[in-house]
Parts: sequence; structure tokens; C-alpha cells
Amino acid sequence: MRFYDCKIAPSPRRVRVFLAEKGIEIETVQVDLASGEQFGEAFRNINPDCVVPVLELDDGSYLTEVVAICQYLEALYPASPLLGGSAEERARVSMWNAKVEQSGLFAVMEALRNFSKGFRGRAVSGAASHEQIPELAERGRRRIFEFFDRLDGRLGEAAYLAGEDYSMADISALVFVDFAKRVKADIPDDCSNLRRWYGDVSRRPAAAA
Repeated sequence: MRFYDCKIAPSPRRVRVFLAEKGIEIETVQVDLASGEQFGEAFRNINPDCVVPVLELDDGSYLTEVVAICQYLEALYPASPLLGGSAEERARVSMWNAKVEQSGLFAVMEALRNFSKGFRGRAVSGAASHEQIPELAERGRRRIFEFFDRLDGRLGEAAYLAGEDYSMADISALVFVDFAKRVKADIPDDCSNLRRWYGDVSRRPAAAA
């Protein structure tokens, strides 16, 4: 297998943390998103969506999308499951991971891509060109802080997002909190449950991946 990565991007980091938690080592290729390498013909042949991560399988085919890649890896390396053990656990991990994507990660992308000069003409990730809408940047920041509150409430009920075990949902939420710093959005002081959780998950060795 071969993993197409970019160290500065949040989406492939989720897979890197997953791999590190599992102790899986895979050949890695860095894609230079800053220079636009993802739009070149060579990478378009790998992923026409022009985004990372991508997992190249041994037969030369490709998997894209974070969750699809992690599901494949979990099936190959089931020990220490990160997607849940029982049917209920798998459903809860999937549910909370989706909430983090929709209300957290997408909110940061909305704020960053509609504000940063580096994303002019690329306000939406992918192959197509989309102009920035400043009002969406403002909305994105509001959504980030709304989701901080949602996470704080959930983490007052359980040690981790999907329950009492660390999971893919926590990996995604860790990346969300760190990604939010790029738009100067930090965990509010009154979100004590979220701060406790963030301290715990940030100290895990895999968090540095």
C-alpha cells in the first residue's frame, strides 16, 4: 500500500493519527498542496477530485475519503478497534464522527477558505474553482464556537465522544480543535469538559502524527 499525504492538511492527518494508533506503517508520498501539485495531471490520474488523502492498494486501485480509508484499514488490522466493537459502538462512532465533520471540520474550512488570501478562487476544496464569500467566513467562525459548546456538553456525559473508549470520532475532533486554531478559534475557558478531553487526547503519542 501507498499513502498520499500532505503534512499541512487536516484530512490526511486524521488518517495519520489512525495509522499511528494502530501501529501501522505504510509507504507515504507527500503531495505539495501549496504549490498546486494536486491539480497536475499526474495526481488527477490518482484522484480526479484533486484532494488528499488517498490510499493506493496493492492491486494499484485507489481509495479516497478519510472514513473509507480507515474502514479498510480497520478491517485489515482489527486489533484495538477505533471504529467500535459492537454494532451499537460502531453506530455511535459513525454518528459522532459525522457530527464532527459536518459541524466542526466543515465550519473551519468555511471560515478559512472564504477568508485566507491563499484560497482565493479555491473557496471549496476540489477540482472546480469557487470564489470566496466573506459572509461565509463569519458564519464559519460562529459555527466553530457553537460546536465547541456542543462538544463540551457531550464530554460532560462521557469520557470520549462515542462513549468510554477512544475512537475515530475523537481523532476527528482532535484535528478539528487544532485546525480551528488556524482561524484563531481556541477552546473557550468555560468549556472545561472539552479542555479536559483535549488535554488527554493531545498527550497520546499518536496525536503528534
